[in-house]
Amino acid sequence: MFKLFQRSFTSPFFKTFNRSFASKQEPLTPAQVAIIKACVPILKDHGKTITSVFYKNMLNEHKELNNVFNRTHQITGHQAQALAGSVLAYATHIDNLGVLGGAVEHICQKHASLYITEEQYGIVGTYLLQAMKQVLGDALTPEIHDAWAAAYWQLAQIMINREQQLYDQSGGWTDWKDFGCNKKVKESEEITSFYLKPSDGKSLPLFLPGQYISVQLRVPGLDYLQARQYSLSAAPNPNFYRISVKREKSLDSNDTSQQKHPGWLSNVLHDSFKENDTIRVSYPRGDFYLDPKKPSTAPLVLISGGVGLTPLLSILETLAEQKSERSINWIHATRSSFAQAFGKHIESLIKGLPNGRSAIFNEFPDEHQHGFDYKGRMDLAKLDKEKNLHLSDKTTEYYICGPEKFMVAMSNNLSEWGVDKGRIKYEIFGTGGLPQ
Repeated sequence: MFKLFQRSFTSPFFKTFNRSFASKQEPLTPAQVAIIKACVPILKDHGKTITSVFYKNMLNEHKELNNVFNRTHQITGHQAQALAGSVLAYATHIDNLGVLGGAVEHICQKHASLYITEEQYGIVGTYLLQAMKQVLGDALTPEIHDAWAAAYWQLAQIMINREQQLYDQSGGWTDWKDFGCNKKVKESEEITSFYLKPSDGKSLPLFLPGQYISVQLRVPGLDYLQARQYSLSAAPNPNFYRISVKREKSLDSNDTSQQKHPGWLSNVLHDSFKENDTIRVSYPRGDFYLDPKKPSTAPLVLISGGVGLTPLLSILETLAEQKSERSINWIHATRSSFAQAFGKHIESLIKGLPNGRSAIFNEFPDEHQHGFDYKGRMDLAKLDKEKNLHLSDKTTEYYICGPEKFMVAMSNNLSEWGVDKGRIKYEIFGTGGLPQ
């Protein structure tokens, strides 16, 4: 548990914020809503600067929060950019928060997987307003400050309440648990699977296929733990969880010393995490899933790129175990023969389904390799729009997972062919927004 306000803020600026903290459940006034909306142009110009200052100040003065935040995303600036986008979206839609419902749920699921507490919301709020003052100076008048303090706690309270619901639904699993690595299996040149079993020997809750867990390890050379989210890549099983992790390359950073750093989590898992080693695991979370308890006859199209196949593989295995008679189409893009994982296993699953079909795109196949259907990057236009994509059936469900640009492209293709967005689901691990 983190201590709230470990530093003492005594300026009038922070006294005003603390009063807002005490009355954080009060609704915004119409005047405050107008002030927040008037700040949209300012956030477009200065949002990234504000959030960069925010993270720098908070993580320097609250070292313990480095156990929560992704160090890689701090170095690359992704975290600051994502938060700036979220703050801008919130200000833009402050008078119609229903528009942000999906994004808020997505963030709450991730927060719950990291065991974020209400006290930490207090720390974040303090430093976010401090950063706004530091960047904007006298332009952040007392009226604007009070409006933002009220707006912050309006959203924070929504998220705190939702996250508490998630904690209450976890059957008492409300903190990190120790798991042992029961088995480590190399699936391709860059993807390795880890079979994780709880150290206490207890039966595991059955997650929804498509969901993820957070795992936490200490990274060599850092003074704190790092957590990452990895999709569960097997059908729900009470005895183990399986994650299949891609080894990530060096960081996209201007800091050459950081580019050469050998220890980010995927590399630690690949290089030094061994069978029988221990890792900390969170309760399964995520809003990207197929609910197997809700039978459907609608066609299902699973579209993945690279390691994005992992949550879809969990869905496919689950449906195979159920001997589902749905029309199920597996469409996958791999960069090369060496990168492709689970090829024979997926082929076997598809063959075992009465209405299963697959289409594999391989950008750089080995000249002797079989097991793919199209050479080159994924191009949905090459597929049969009925046999593969079921476009004329207005009940067809589409699940997409892969790099963000890949998901945007696939979604745009489907939308251009008349698929409404309500039938297209994505897996996004960041908090910067969903494909449009």
